[in-house]
Amino acid sequence: MNVRETPLSGDMKLDGIRGFVFDVDGSLVHRDADFRPRPLPGAPEVLEKIRASGRPLVLFTNGTHLRPEEFARGLREGGLPVRDDEVLTPVCSALGYLKRRHDGRRAMVFGSETARRRMAEAGVQLTDGEDAEVVFVTHVNEVDFESLERAARAITRGARLLTASYGPGYWGADGMIFSRGAMVTAALAKATGARPVIVGKPSRAAVRAACERLGVRSQEMAVIGDDLDMDIGLGRLGGSRTILVRSGTSGSVDLARVPERRRPDAVVEGVGEILQWL
Repeated sequence: MNVRETPLSGDMKLDGIRGFVFDVDGSLVHRDADFRPRPLPGAPEVLEKIRASGRPLVLFTNGTHLRPEEFARGLREGGLPVRDDEVLTPVCSALGYLKRRHDGRRAMVFGSETARRRMAEAGVQLTDGEDAEVVFVTHVNEVDFESLERAARAITRGARLLTASYGPGYWGADGMIFSRGAMVTAALAKATGARPVIVGKPSRAAVRAACERLGVRSQEMAVIGDDLDMDIGLGRLGGSRTILVRSGTSGSVDLARVPERRRPDAVVEGVGEILQWL
């Protein structure tokens, strides 16, 4: 299907799609100055129609400061009908990645106390010292140089550097909200020469987490989001159908200048336009 710079109408077939992955901020909601989510036009109806068809869906946010059920509760309070089990975060995909690749290894985690507690509950052995065998960076409000230096020394000794996200940020009420986790990751990468492994969007770890939650193969999924690199990139990694919504980060991107391998399968101005294809 050729990507056009105007919304497609009536020619995107989603009948064969068995599961849906949605981005949150900039795609389904915009947040106001108090960070409260406001559903975008048609977003609740799209989710309800997918459920009515008997197909599963999941919202994959790159936020890590809350548990999935806390994200879901906040979205429901804002008017978006989301179940607790319909939210994934990079902590979810990171836990799967650690289990498969670094099971039992000590991890230094830069992140909220909520994220650290959840990882500990899942059996990850946490450490704040240079004995770390894995350094995992999520959203963090504050960071001190002593912690950065301990992490850098651990990485130079062989610890793997993982990051929830390495993108610049996500779409907020007044435009881009810059990613503090990406800033911390970049500092550690610069200091050590390490290449960060992304375990949130876009990554194969995230593709696998979505497939496991939905119970479908990645080729049977549709990925919908506002970020060409994170959301469409996630879908392209898994060979999924991809839909770019123009309501957020990549709203002004000229797709004619984007290599074909990075383009979405379809473009809409807002998520509500997907209703006609469901």
